[in-house]
Amino acid sequence: MVGQHCLIYDKNMLKREFLPQDFQITTWDDLKDYFNRLLDENISSTSDLRQWFHWRSELESVVSEDGAWRYIRMTCNTEDAKVNEEYLFFVKEIQPQIAPISDQLNKITVASPYFNDLSALEGYDILAREMRKDIEIFREKNVPLFTQLQTKAQQYGQISGAMTVDIHGEEKTLQQAAVELQSTDRAWREEVYKKMSSRRLLDSEELDGLFNELVELRAQVSKNTGFNNFRDYMFKAMGRFDYTPQDCFDFHDSILTEVVPIVEEIAKDRKKGLNLDSLRPWDKAVDIQGRPPLKAFKSEDDLIEKGIICFNRIDPYFGSCLSEMKEMNRLDLVSRKGKAPGGYNYPLPESGVPFIFMNATSTLRDMVTLMHEGGHAVHAFLTDPLEITEFKNAPAEVAELASMSMELISMDHWDIFFTNEEDLLRAKKEHLEQVLETLPWVATIDKFQHWIYENHDHSEDDRRIQWNEILNMFSDSLTNWEGLEEIKDYLWQRQLHLYEVPFYYIEYGMAQLGAIAIWKNYCEDNKAGLEGYKNALKLGYTKTIPDIYRAAGIRFDFSRQYISELMSFIKFKLGELTMPRVN
Repeated sequence: MVGQHCLIYDKNMLKREFLPQDFQITTWDDLKDYFNRLLDENISSTSDLRQWFHWRSELESVVSEDGAWRYIRMTCNTEDAKVNEEYLFFVKEIQPQIAPISDQLNKITVASPYFNDLSALEGYDILAREMRKDIEIFREKNVPLFTQLQTKAQQYGQISGAMTVDIHGEEKTLQQAAVELQSTDRAWREEVYKKMSSRRLLDSEELDGLFNELVELRAQVSKNTGFNNFRDYMFKAMGRFDYTPQDCFDFHDSILTEVVPIVEEIAKDRKKGLNLDSLRPWDKAVDIQGRPPLKAFKSEDDLIEKGIICFNRIDPYFGSCLSEMKEMNRLDLVSRKGKAPGGYNYPLPESGVPFIFMNATSTLRDMVTLMHEGGHAVHAFLTDPLEITEFKNAPAEVAELASMSMELISMDHWDIFFTNEEDLLRAKKEHLEQVLETLPWVATIDKFQHWIYENHDHSEDDRRIQWNEILNMFSDSLTNWEGLEEIKDYLWQRQLHLYEVPFYYIEYGMAQLGAIAIWKNYCEDNKAGLEGYKNALKLGYTKTIPDIYRAAGIRFDFSRQYISELMSFIKFKLGELTMPRVN
């Protein structure tokens, strides 16, 4: 099993200047002296300060990578008590000690007479605004609250990872069972859908209670920091310097007017194609022509090998990135019991080679997820040469641009996965429709979060009512939920971001729009489009978000007019996939 062999790397490859080559974190005492050395360092010139940043970057990258491996091990096997304890030790005993010292380091840096000279340099200007922001919002009394929040967020993964259902006498994770929703047997789809939903509902009360606790803790964090609500705190904490809540509301409105009508047409076509009197939730994944589900790969090894070939075709450098990850066992792709839900690419800033975690079965969606996470991985490789770790930490609006663009750019090479032309066209069409359907869901989740934290003292009934109002606003009008009202009430509990990374979701929508624009450039000129994509990613976080988008040859824009232009392009590409072939 790949996930059990992915935890070792050769430290001899890593060249350290500040820390001993063989240094490993076991207790806070192991780290404390090195942080104190930074605090006590005599800085007498701009070049001294720049060197000091390099030392701090090295120390923070070691800490970050250590914490990353603990998280990776925990998500790979949520039922392993030892790895869970190791992760919780880091969260409870290491991170809380670092936070106050990081604040001291930031204050020393900003107070340095050489800081203004350094912050005039490219990249350091972006870092300077981040540091000033961190100083502004740091509160010692929030440190134990963050520990509680991380500990409770971990519970979501444990609860979700334990969810299984019986499929033909075999215990399946919900991710594995979801493949059955593509079956052409409608009665069977309904049975599986209800099994999965009933299993989720068994934990709905516990997940409601967990969410209530998270909301209260987050409200206390924002109160301690002097913000009116957690939304406003998070906009500051996440460094959203380049847009405001109003821009999010503009995004919601644009999606409502420019995208939801297209999704409505897709639902009408689906209902008509399936010849249904009533379109039900279990009818949303099956092929409308009654064809069996697309199978993109046979096994984990097959997925990896085909992924490498696909990336090689786009750019040999991209293929080399995935190949190196394979060689270093940085891939754990298949779904299994006890594995946390979801998927991620985790950057490992010291070794420079990231880790991809997924819950693949065999579907088109799983293949696309590898393209997505592979885009993140390529981004990590492209930013690795940057001077310090902070320059590599691109904001999510850029990070998701890397991943979602790769999904679309890679479509030219999906014949690696689908050798039959009919299957290939079908895969592309299904993905583009999924892209369109994702945008309203992103708006739904984001708008829901704004309401939750603007009204943090809401009741569970209030939350249920508001969820349904927002969901209905961004959903097609054809899907019939009669008799499934309780299931619909708790659909939001499937979104792990609400529990684990609050407000990290609209970035997917913003980046999806950017990805469509990059793909449009790529279709018009492969070489120039790809060059723009790579140029943007290489910047890491040394420029503002709008500047990085401009480097890619696109706009950071949520206006109805711009989104309408992008939707016209998507509709044109969908038309190409459905046009009759001319011999």
